[in-house]
Amino acid sequence: MIRTLLTVERPRPDAVRSHPTAWRLAVLTVCFGAFMGQLDASIVTLTYQSLRSEFHTSLAAVQWVSLAYLLALVALLVPIGRLSDVRGRKLMYLYGFAVFTLASAACGLAPTLVALIGFRVVQAVGAALMQANSVALVATSAPPGRMRAALGLQAAGQAIGLALGPTVGGAIVATLGWRWVFWINVPIGLAALVAGHFLLPRTRERAPAGRTDRRGVALLATATTAALLALSVVSGLGVPGWTAAALGALAVLATAAFLRRQRRCADPLVDLDLVRRGPVGLGLLGGLCGYLVLFGPLVLVPVELARQGVAAITAGLVLTALPVGFALAATGAERLLPQRWGDRRRSRAGAAGCVAALALLLALPVHAALLPLPLGLLGLALGVFVPANNTLVMRALPQCDAGAGGGMVNMTRGLGTALGVAAVTLALHLAPGGAGAATATGALLGAAVLAVATTLRKQGTAQRL
Repeated sequence: MIRTLLTVERPRPDAVRSHPTAWRLAVLTVCFGAFMGQLDASIVTLTYQSLRSEFHTSLAAVQWVSLAYLLALVALLVPIGRLSDVRGRKLMYLYGFAVFTLASAACGLAPTLVALIGFRVVQAVGAALMQANSVALVATSAPPGRMRAALGLQAAGQAIGLALGPTVGGAIVATLGWRWVFWINVPIGLAALVAGHFLLPRTRERAPAGRTDRRGVALLATATTAALLALSVVSGLGVPGWTAAALGALAVLATAAFLRRQRRCADPLVDLDLVRRGPVGLGLLGGLCGYLVLFGPLVLVPVELARQGVAAITAGLVLTALPVGFALAATGAERLLPQRWGDRRRSRAGAAGCVAALALLLALPVHAALLPLPLGLLGLALGVFVPANNTLVMRALPQCDAGAGGGMVNMTRGLGTALGVAAVTLALHLAPGGAGAATATGALLGAAVLAVATTLRKQGTAQRL
């Protein structure tokens, strides 16, 4: 009985499965995971100053509380997505809730920074089990014609987690301490585990079993880790400077070897034929830029306001404007934007809005009273861009590859998030004071311009202009 419970997907109760809103219940359950992941991501950035003080270390070292998590996540998303296509997405998703919840409790008990980073890697395993299946579960649960609305609802769950993160995180860090930032995930995870067991559907179409491309996983992990370590070294990590060049060279070699491996492997980690499809490849690049733009300010604003002497709880309230705008747009764009607009036009409008908001942010002085306006506009633009962009990618994939496709979408999200953290940290190190904030904002603006570029090329005939 226990073995069956742990290895076989259980069906939903008949009353749930036959209910007209069954698909909505499934999507809302996935939103639990989206909420948890983004709540954690946005809260953790507010702990940086407390961690620096408690463990007597630099910002370049503390950022690895985020980067180690993101690197493990990026390496695992696609292989777990492929495994889930074979073994069942519901089963893997529930395992993700369990691992993430237990690891969150362990993070709150970490006695050293090294232990905390290690527990964050375990937490990333649980997050990968959830995130690799989240987009696929939404896409396969929603009826025809409702996928964009369902993905918008999932994006809203992410945005609510992001929105509560700065406010709740600022209050927790200021009153209870940084450890409670991780313990807050435990009751949410337990509730989500129960909901998922009863409300998520079993996997209807499964891919044939294949070998896991372990060499590909190792090469991808090596490439991303080496690249971000190189950025961390030049951002002030306490190791000899020559290691940055060595790590950069290793990242280039590992990337080349990874791409060569994917072209020749019978069961590649990343199907390059899928990526070459216009909507998929361009959508993945656009998604990476979008999440870089989303998470960059989550590091920039708290660090810059702390430098100015602004309290953590105030910084959290200011930063909330970004995810609140994201949530409003992700849930309201479907009703407010013209129905004749296809996903590509929505993506283009959202990316252009990001450029305008970041240009405004660059023009204004970094002051707590002035930041909410450009951050809120940036959130609104991202809330239009991200669901439409993800829909472009998922509609270009056959359903049997939905898990792998969802894994690639979330892998680019993890890479974008990691690059946002690393790029902002590098800019603040290279240009101390107010100049660092302007440099970081300029880098985010460049990423937004690239996101616009991904929407300009015709991406296939399926989407209306």
